[in-house]
Amino acid sequence: MTDRSADEDPASPKSDRDVVLTGGGVKRQVLGAMQSFRRSGRRAAEKGPLSPTGKGSKVTHKDEPGGSEAAAAAAPPPSPSLSAGSSATSPLKSVGGFFQKKQEDESGQKSQPLKRSKTDPNMSTSRRAAFRKSFPRSLTKGPKKDKDKFRTNVTEGPSEEKLEEKEEMEDLAEIDEMYTLPEIPNPPLSVMQISKLIEMEVLEEAHLNLLALRQEFQQELQHCGQDSPMDLVKKEKDLNLLYRDLRNKITTIVRDSNSFPCRNKGLLVLVARIIQEEEKRAEEAGGLAGSWMEAWRDAVGEGVRAKVESVHLEQREQNAAWLSVHLGLLGKAIVDDLASVKRELRWSYPPSFRVFGTYVRSYHRVVAQHLRKLEQQVTELKDLFALLDWILNRYKSERIMADVSLQPEMREESSDLQLDEHFLEQLRHKYCNRVKVDVRSFLDRVIEFENKEVWKEQKMREQDGDGDVLDSPFHMDIFTRVDGIVKNSAQIEAQLEKSVITSCLEELKLFPKRFESEFMDHCSSLRPQPQAQPQPQWTNYHITYINGFTALQQHLEGYARVCPGEMENFRKEVKWLIATLTQRLEDQFKEDVKPFLRRMMTRKWLTNGVDFDQLYDRTEALAEHCALMRPQHVQAFASHLHYHVLREYIGQLMKNNYSCKNRKHVQAAAKIRQQWENLVDVFRERKHTLSHEWMYAVGDDLCDIIGQKKKTDIKEHLEPMVKRYPDFSKKHLVAVLNFRGLLRGHERQLILHRFTELKNNNVGGAGAAYRDQSLFGDMQVSVNTNCLSCLGVLLPDS
Repeated sequence: MTDRSADEDPASPKSDRDVVLTGGGVKRQVLGAMQSFRRSGRRAAEKGPLSPTGKGSKVTHKDEPGGSEAAAAAAPPPSPSLSAGSSATSPLKSVGGFFQKKQEDESGQKSQPLKRSKTDPNMSTSRRAAFRKSFPRSLTKGPKKDKDKFRTNVTEGPSEEKLEEKEEMEDLAEIDEMYTLPEIPNPPLSVMQISKLIEMEVLEEAHLNLLALRQEFQQELQHCGQDSPMDLVKKEKDLNLLYRDLRNKITTIVRDSNSFPCRNKGLLVLVARIIQEEEKRAEEAGGLAGSWMEAWRDAVGEGVRAKVESVHLEQREQNAAWLSVHLGLLGKAIVDDLASVKRELRWSYPPSFRVFGTYVRSYHRVVAQHLRKLEQQVTELKDLFALLDWILNRYKSERIMADVSLQPEMREESSDLQLDEHFLEQLRHKYCNRVKVDVRSFLDRVIEFENKEVWKEQKMREQDGDGDVLDSPFHMDIFTRVDGIVKNSAQIEAQLEKSVITSCLEELKLFPKRFESEFMDHCSSLRPQPQAQPQPQWTNYHITYINGFTALQQHLEGYARVCPGEMENFRKEVKWLIATLTQRLEDQFKEDVKPFLRRMMTRKWLTNGVDFDQLYDRTEALAEHCALMRPQHVQAFASHLHYHVLREYIGQLMKNNYSCKNRKHVQAAAKIRQQWENLVDVFRERKHTLSHEWMYAVGDDLCDIIGQKKKTDIKEHLEPMVKRYPDFSKKHLVAVLNFRGLLRGHERQLILHRFTELKNNNVGGAGAAYRDQSLFGDMQVSVNTNCLSCLGVLLPDS
């Protein structure tokens, strides 16, 4: 950047406006310039069109006679513009330059006063006061002592200042869109002087001289044509550097304007006029490339970004609620900043700038970028929740964008963040994946707790609070955890709630098999050995987990409405686990009582009741445990066990292990009847086996056949067996007769013949009450290998 010397401008005499950068002259030159600044400010305040005491002030209110005519007569013509046909008009906001082109004592000519702005002559007093207050701030950038002196000369005491502030608060309005450009000085100040004005934020004076310098450049460019001499190139470079400095200065002012609204209020008025004028001259030579309005918007965005980045953000290691705290502070900073824009900044701009909307859109964009950075640091579910909730709910709510302090201006603006196209979807996906991880981790801890606190310690599970069923709190722990996650997601949005339920059920679907595998690995030591008294933990644990997973399924049934497919998959896995645990209990019980059942209907059995007592005790113990099952399973489980015990007990008659002789069949029948009643009562007293009442009569019917003293009377007791049990066949009757000791003879043949007649007459056919029940159908009958018995069956009786 170069200075304009006296040689470049021969028309201007040498004066103290020429800056000499040598020795102690610099200080004297600067002091002289500052004095010139203050003189210019005082003259402008006295002579300016807005000054009530100025000579050019002819503002007349409409209610005064001839007010409109006087205003029309006083209005100056549009200022000269370098663009042909330009209709640009703008109000004069600044007065006089810091440097006077020609000293009055040297040339005898007074500088022409700046023309009054083309504004409404009926401007309110408060508006005029606001304009007056803005000028001294832009013209008094000298030492603080001088500024204080200036204020003292203008106003005596605080009363006038308070009155002006009160008027400002009562009548705030945006400045006029139209304006009149002040007269462009001729010749312009030097490059160094203009640069100094820009540096000291004397923007209007600097801009007018820039326009003058630009006008000189354009005129010289027209004279030179395509051939550009070196000094023209130099002048174009100076213009470019000065304009760049001016834009940078404006950018700084706009960027910091909301941090220091009072300081920059007057400057922003000048900034707006400069931007308007440069936008009109965008196509003229000598200007700066790029839109000034766009540069202003970028500066607003930079200021917003600085605000956002200044919000306190703690490290995760220092505060577990680091993100929630930061987002809360961020929301407050946004509201405070936009409220300040609405309350103060927007009055410094014409309506076309749409200041409030520009700041709102900048916040939408800058905050969205800030959230993208935050998302990269977020890993925990609570922080992802805080981020999603803030974006989808809080940002639009009355806490931030719908805050009452931003109304009604905010109603015309969008409240949506300018997020990347797929950002929200990625954030939802990340949230759901984190839900899966957290649920899986929680389920692992459930298994670990059961292993450490229950299986290894071999603790017995206790009954629930009502004392009805065996219970473990794990199902409620799981449901509470899952339901809390689901309810939190529902607070954010319904779409996320459905995705979270799906994620939870997908993870829960894998839990039954994992649990069963771990349970069997750690409980293998509890498995009872054959013929040994089973450890109570074995049964206790199985029934507890059958109840627990049943309860867990019931808790989660409410999610079937939202995710029916995923819930059905979970039901299948729970059903598999319950069936596995139940079948293992049944198999273990069957294996446990098998040796005792095998010794029924033998010679030892007839004289000794030890084996039956063992059978009864173990059946009774399991029946008691069945009572601690949830109602959904106790009926089926107890029925299976009861059916197995009764059927296997009767089945021992078909084994041909013993044949009663010497009237022992009477004793055997009595014993069978008594034991049968005992086995029936084991479950009947607990009201578990109502579905198997059809079996109860078979014991008495068989005992009637076995216990008859006369062989011929047996024929009369066959019909009940045929009616009640259609699957009772001839081979089963032969086995019963063999046990009774009736191996041959005419009476045997008559009994078999009578049985055949009853079968042929369809006594046990369609009218049989229990035709759909199967008791003897697949019951195996053992063939007696005794040769005499075989001969007796084959040869006819005499």
